[in-house]
Amino acid sequence: MKKKNQTTNTNKYLLAGLTMVCILLMLLSVFYEKTAGPFKVLANLTVIPMQQGFNKVGSLLIDVSENFGTLEEARKLNKSLQAQIDELIMQNNNLQEEKYELERLRELYKLDQNYAEYEKVGARVISKDPGNWFSSFTIDKGSLNGIRVDMNVIAGSGLVGIVTEVGPTWATVRSIIDDSSNMGGMVLSTSDTCIVRGDLSLINDGKMRFEQMENNDNKVEVGEQIVTSHISDKYLQGILIGYVSEVQVDSNNLTRSGYLTPVVNFKKLQEVLVITKTKAELTGTDVTQEDAGAAEPAGAEAGGDAGAGNEAGEGQPSGNEPADGQPAENGAGEGVPPESGAEDGAPPEDGADQGEPGGEGTQGAPPDAPSGAEAQSGAEGQ
Repeated sequence: MKKKNQTTNTNKYLLAGLTMVCILLMLLSVFYEKTAGPFKVLANLTVIPMQQGFNKVGSLLIDVSENFGTLEEARKLNKSLQAQIDELIMQNNNLQEEKYELERLRELYKLDQNYAEYEKVGARVISKDPGNWFSSFTIDKGSLNGIRVDMNVIAGSGLVGIVTEVGPTWATVRSIIDDSSNMGGMVLSTSDTCIVRGDLSLINDGKMRFEQMENNDNKVEVGEQIVTSHISDKYLQGILIGYVSEVQVDSNNLTRSGYLTPVVNFKKLQEVLVITKTKAELTGTDVTQEDAGAAEPAGAEAGGDAGAGNEAGEGQPSGNEPADGQPAENGAGEGVPPESGAEDGAPPEDGADQGEPGGEGTQGAPPDAPSGAEAQSGAEGQ
C-alpha cells in the first residue's frame, strides 16, 4: 500500500510540474516577444511532431471507422447482389428448360407432320421401370383420353413402342428395346422384310438386332432406313425404326441379319405421341371379326332350319312314292314321261333356277316330282 501511495503522489507532482512549465511557457510567449523565438524553436522541435503524430493517429482511427462502415455497406450490397444473382440463375434455368422443352416440342410437331395421316394424342412420361433405359414406362394419359391397348407410340424421329396396359388417367408403354419386343420391319429402299427384336444388352451399345431378311439380289447398305412393315400384326406401316449399321449373310446362305441404330434416344424420354388408331382398326380386322361373329349364328340358324326341312322330307313318304313295289301313281313307266309333261333337262315349272340346290338328285325336276332315288326305287319295283 505504501508503494502504491508513493507512486500516486509522484505522478501528481510530475503532472503539476508539467502544468506549471506549460503555463510559464505560455506567459513567456505572450509577454516576451524577444524571448519567444527560442521557445518557438523548441516548440517546433517537440510539440509539432507530437501534434502530427496525434493527427495521424486520429486520421487512422477515423479511416478505420469509415472503413468499418463501408465494409458493412459492402456486406449488405453483396447480400443483395447475391440474391439477385440467385434469382437470375433460377430464371436462366427456367429459360433453358423452356428452351429445351420447346426444342422437344418442335421435334414432336415435326414428327406429327411426318405422320399427319394418323390422329395422335400428346402425353408426358411420368415414371419408368428401374434402370438406365426407358424399356417400360408410364404416361399421363389413359382411357379417358381415348388411349387403348395396342396403340403405337412415337417420339423423337420414329417408333418408341406400344401400349400394353391402360387405366383411366394413365397407360403403360413397352418400348421396342425391351427383351420381349419384336416387330416386323422392312428396308425402305428395297421392301425386304425382316424381324426386329429388342435386346437390353445390345442397346447399351446403341443398337438393335434384325434377322430373317431374305438373301436376294437386293443390296442393303449401311445407313438404309428400316421401317415397320405392312405385315406387322400390331405396328402401323411405315414408322421409322432406325438405320442399318451392320448386315451380313447367315450361315444358311438363305437369310441375312445384322444390327440397326434406333432413331429414338431411349435414355431421355419426356414427351411422346400416341397414335389413337390401332393396326386392327385401320385394317378393319376388328370389324371383320365382329361381322364374322354375327354371321356365324345366323348361318347356324339357317343350317338348322335346312336340316329340319330335310329331316321332315326324309321322315314323310312322298305322295308319289309307290307302295309295295307298285308303279308310281302318276303312271310313269319305262320311257313314259311324268304327268306334269316335264321333259328331261327342262327347267322346273315354278321358274326356279337350275343351279338352285335342292334334295339329292333333284336337279331339273319339278317340285312335285319324286327324287332321283325314289324314282329309281319305283323303277326297280316295276
